[in-house]
Parts: sequence; structure tokens; C-alpha cells
Amino acid sequence: MTNSFVCAVDVGTGSARAGILDTKGTLLGRAERPIAMNQPKADHAEHNSEDIWSAVCVAVRAAREKSGVTANDIVGISFDATCSLVVRDKDGSQLSVSVTGERRWDTIVWLDHRAIAEADECTKSGHAVLDYIGGVMSPEMATPKLMWLKRNLPGTWNEAGYLFDLTDFLTWKATGSLARSQCTLTAKWTYLAHEETGWRRDFFETVGLADLFQHGNLPEKASPVGTDIGALSAEAAAELGLTEKCRVGAGVIDAYAGALGVLGGFAGDDKNIGRHLALIAGTSSCVMAMSPDPQPFAGVWGPYYGAALPGLWLSEGGQSATGALLDHIIRWHGAGGEPDATMHARIARRVAELRAADGENLAARLHVLPDFHGNRSPLADPHAVGVISGLTLDSSFDSLCKLYWRTAVGIALGVRHVLEALNENGYLIDTLHVTGGHTKNPLLMELYADATGCTVVEPLADEAVLLGTGMVAATAAGLFPDLNAACVAMQQGGKKRLSNPAASGRFDRDYRVFLEMHRQRQALDEIR
Repeated sequence: MTNSFVCAVDVGTGSARAGILDTKGTLLGRAERPIAMNQPKADHAEHNSEDIWSAVCVAVRAAREKSGVTANDIVGISFDATCSLVVRDKDGSQLSVSVTGERRWDTIVWLDHRAIAEADECTKSGHAVLDYIGGVMSPEMATPKLMWLKRNLPGTWNEAGYLFDLTDFLTWKATGSLARSQCTLTAKWTYLAHEETGWRRDFFETVGLADLFQHGNLPEKASPVGTDIGALSAEAAAELGLTEKCRVGAGVIDAYAGALGVLGGFAGDDKNIGRHLALIAGTSSCVMAMSPDPQPFAGVWGPYYGAALPGLWLSEGGQSATGALLDHIIRWHGAGGEPDATMHARIARRVAELRAADGENLAARLHVLPDFHGNRSPLADPHAVGVISGLTLDSSFDSLCKLYWRTAVGIALGVRHVLEALNENGYLIDTLHVTGGHTKNPLLMELYADATGCTVVEPLADEAVLLGTGMVAATAAGLFPDLNAACVAMQQGGKKRLSNPAASGRFDRDYRVFLEMHRQRQALDEIR
């Protein structure tokens, strides 16, 4: 095993990343390449899957070179990606999902909300599959997007021969296999992994997709995470700069890879894993909790069987815009500008100075409800909107800093809202494991502890998402007997931050305001 290494590939919203890891989970080399996104109109967002594959290949080659590991010693590879929808014709060529008609835009991005009306139709159907997605269909899931395609781009639908979640598309490009991951199908395609017959075909008939299976090339059975799908094809091996002996593992959605990366140390510990929550926080935020028994309830996606660790049920909540909201606040404010790392750091420094002067009273009357892109959890309301209360005519840089601070408070209170829902429905969560871009934001990391009252663990692994995908690759390569063993062996641990009891009173008050703002927003919507 000392000369055996794995490659992990993570495709996010804006880039493809690759990492080379050893069997202890150490990241030896990493590279990143941007990917293009087309936004032809409001709520539409599209990728070019060939552009993504090209970026993956460049990133893998660069990561391997940086690592100093020979291609021959890389024995496993796996992919994680956003839950985006890739459409190909019967020959496997690109098909347009865009109102522009350009065939290169063949992928509907996860955050695309064009299918919100179709999502509402799915919810109104009342079908039993809704019991395993929190009762409400999201426009970020596959079914509404497929309905929209059939209705609005019938030419694309009629020509379609392959429909993939992005993770499974990458596995297909790597091997030619039509296997689909249990993670992607269960979490986004209404596949019921806990049942003998996973597909409820009557649901697709109900929503007008009776012909889905003749266009999708979908398997009857999903492949558990980490399953050895096969070796790299000769063509893929050449493009990736690897060898045909490299095995390819059934992958995961990107946030689920992060959950494996931060919660992997508890694999097999069914008694305690339910106390721990993974918070994968970047452009948006996902929260994931696992338990040996299903915990179904409204407003949180799932429970999904075996979507991350084998034999466990996973509940997923989240916030549709978090890092993206802070970026938006910077662009939107008159004293803002480009929301790059330098600007975020400058604001954080000034917030620290203002808090040193004003203490807990800094902008105490300013409140932000952060649902600018809907409320994913726990309200499961994609129509929800953001609210800011307490604005004045001040347009100075300090006013931007105050608004940024209170927006960050609103984001943290949103996590508390999800936590409260989970703990009211069978979980006993007291520890948050945070990974993603938010670990670089000192305000958010402080708030996640103080506003929730939880212990916050920041992983020592710099790239928990790549680590989780590396665990999957190592399982497929046979370096460990199963996924649980790979997770335990490769986990990296983390550093703890305890909540500040002195801050609890302030945030309890803010949370009462937060809940009241939800109530008042709903009341305003009901006025006719």
C-alpha cells in the first residue's frame, strides 16, 4: 500500500479541482481549473460538460505533477460534483438545454431555478416519494428540470438518449459505464435505495415523464458509493494522464463528499454519529446528519438510505445562498465593489474594530433574513425572499461593514433554525464540523459556535471534500475492505472551537427576531 495513491476530483459551481492522496488521507498535490457558466436569462444557469471534462483532465495532470507521484502508482479515482443535469443524445453527443439553442450548453446547473413551477407540481402530486425528500420537491432536483426540458425544449427531449447527474457523467466519461451512484439517484432523482424496487415509475407517469427511462439510460439498480465501476478506458486514461489499471469508484454529490471528509472518523460508530453535523459551506451551505434509523420530517431533504455511508440514513438541510449572499451584499452596497478575498478580509478587520468599540450593540437594530434565493431548510420554500430591517441613509464603508456583519449573523441563525428542526425530530446534535470556503471567514466561524451554542470543529484537512472523494476512490481501488474502513483510516481530525456562553443572550434575542421576521414575511405574502 505504500506505493498506492488515489486521485480525487471535485467539480464545483465555478471550477474543477483534483487532488492526489495517500492511504493516510494526506493531500500530496492539488490543482484547480475554472469552468464556464452561461446565464442567458434570470434563474437559468448552464455548463458545458465537455468544458468540465477538459478542466478535470488539466487539473488531474497538474495535481499529479505537483504530487510527484507516478501515474502508475495511482490505482483509484473518483469524482464528486454538484447535482447538475447533463443531457446527451443517443450517440452520446451534446444536446442543448439552453434557450439559446447552443448544443455546447448541455448541463443545467444545480442552482438553476427555471423549473420552480414544475417543482410545485411535483409537491402537489402528494406522491409517496415526497416522504423521502422532506415533503417538498426542490427546483434544484432532477425531476422538475426534466419536466421543464420536455415541455420547453421538446426537440432536446426527443433526441435525448442519456441523462446524467454530473457525478455520473464524469464516471461515464472515465469508463463508458452507465452505472449510477446510489448517492446521486437517491438524493436527486427520487430513487428509493431502501426498497427492493428503487424506481417508483408511477411517480414519473404522474408528472408526465413516463418516457424518462427510454431517454435516460438509467439502470434498475444504483451502485453503492465506492463501488468499483471499472478501469479507466484507454481514451480517458490518456486524457487524464493516468493508466488503464486505475479503478473508478461510484462517486458522490460534492457536499456528500464533504460530509465523508469531516464525519468519516465516526464511520461504524452508529451510537455517536447522530451527535455530529457536517456543515459544507461555500457559495451555498449544506448540512448533513446521519443516523442508523430514518428520521423523516418536513423541511429537510431525506432521509436517504446509503447516500454517503453504508447502512446509514442521511438527512440534508441547507441554505441556498450564503457565501453568494455575502458577495451580493458587497456588490449591492454603494461602498462595496468586487467581492474578492481582499474585500472580505478588509470588511472582517473593520467589523472587529467596530465590535471592539460598540460590543454586542453593533448594529443591534439591523436584522437580515437571508432567504435571498429561497429557503431550502427547514421551511422548504423556494419562493421565500430575503428581508433587511433597520436600514438608514448611511452609505459609508462602515455601514457596509455593519450590514455584512448582520448578514453573517442571519446566516448563522439560519443554521440554528435547521439544527433546531433536526433536534426536534430525533437527532441530538451538539457538534458542527465545518468545511468549505467559510472556514476562511473568521466572522462566520465565530458565529457558527456562538449563535448555535454548538462546539465547532474545523477539519485539519485543508480540502475535506477532496478527502471524502479520496476515501471513495481508495475503496474502489481495494485499498481498504469497505468504505467505513477507508473513512476511518484516512480521516484527519480537526481543531475545536467552543461556543462563548456570554454571547448566548444576545443571539437568543436575535433568534427571536429572526423567527418573527419569518412569520411577518409569510403574513405579508398572505395579504391579498
